[in-house]
Amino acid sequence: MAPPGKRHRAPSTKIQVIKGRLSKFQAKYLTVDFAKRLVFDPSLLWISAILLLVAELFVNVLVIHRVPYTEIDWIAYMQEVEGVVNGTWDYTKLKGDTGPLVYPAGFVYIFTILYYITNYGKNIRLAQYIFCGFYLITLALVFRIYSKSRKIPPYMLIFICCTSYRVHSIYVLRLFNDPVAMMFLYFAINLFMEDYWTLGSIFYSLAVSIKMNILLFAPALLLAYIASQGIYGTVKHLSICAGIQIILGAPFLLTNPVAYMVGSFNLGRVFLFEWTVNWRFLSEEVFVHPGFHISLLLLHLGFLAIFASPWFRYMKSFAKLQPTGVGILSQLFLLPLFTANLIGVAFSRSLHYQFYVWYFHSLPYLLWSTPYSIWLRLCILGFIEMSWNTFPSTNVSSAMLHVCHLLIIYGIFSKRLPPKDLNVDISKNK
Repeated sequence: MAPPGKRHRAPSTKIQVIKGRLSKFQAKYLTVDFAKRLVFDPSLLWISAILLLVAELFVNVLVIHRVPYTEIDWIAYMQEVEGVVNGTWDYTKLKGDTGPLVYPAGFVYIFTILYYITNYGKNIRLAQYIFCGFYLITLALVFRIYSKSRKIPPYMLIFICCTSYRVHSIYVLRLFNDPVAMMFLYFAINLFMEDYWTLGSIFYSLAVSIKMNILLFAPALLLAYIASQGIYGTVKHLSICAGIQIILGAPFLLTNPVAYMVGSFNLGRVFLFEWTVNWRFLSEEVFVHPGFHISLLLLHLGFLAIFASPWFRYMKSFAKLQPTGVGILSQLFLLPLFTANLIGVAFSRSLHYQFYVWYFHSLPYLLWSTPYSIWLRLCILGFIEMSWNTFPSTNVSSAMLHVCHLLIIYGIFSKRLPPKDLNVDISKNK
């Protein structure tokens, strides 16, 4: 008999247990409040990220099969690496239909692998699927950055995925090398965020070895090295970056060092006016004039100098607080990196259509670092997309692109001090 005052409890059946769990699930997740959080709460961004990654797989397969492939540089890439396959290590002799080889050694090795995988570059459809893989990997790395930093609301992932025909085209319909370099760059950023500085430096240098636009991130990264690793650590990581470039470029450096350095890291390269996205409103004479190039360089350096002090404060705070392991702290690291890259893009001597991927995935982060209203942020994003989708570029589209870049830079400058609410967010996440 049960002790006095205690009642018998009927054993719960499996059905009752399942019903109880379903009720709890319904009360917690099947609510309007949770639906709103899925759309607006940065802490739940990972859920939208997974769903959109799956959706993007199907979207890219559909694009590959339904939209005709356009040949621009792929054949030239294959011709350039074919020269290396045939034993030519002199950069002056490596050429394709579009001109001489102008990318560093990492590009040669990556595209040599693709050369063999795709039957000497002839299997375009297979190459498209490989670049679809690059796209999904890049997207996953970017989503992880956004999920860790908790900076943007989940609904902005739709704008990263579904609103840019140009970006999908660059990846799976054009097969440019820019997406490959950016994939390695986002690998590096994820590693830096997790305090894997040596691995991060390796992947960063690999990204530079594919295309040197990655150097646009270098000013902010240098400050991050100094703030988090000290002088000795900075020298160490710079040596790692330089050492990888020397190792990868060794066969070319031993054959013709001047040709390799001038060909792969040509900072004085003059672009064709017909392809410019950002300077269409200028005359061709001004566009190719050395004085114009020097002016842009001085503006670039001047803006970097203006931002250097707040960036260093951000990086010192990041270095001090990173051991806490709170993901939101990565905001202190990401904003200087993305802003340095944006400044480089804004004052580039020329932007070609494939260069859009240099900063496309960081635009939502940059816009959400400004004090502007949500509607103005979305309008700026829309006008940038319009500018990159206008072919050929016009006076209006080029001018509009510059206005948008300067608005973002000004907005970030106006909020250059670390956000006051960051400490509150950190305490919530401990």
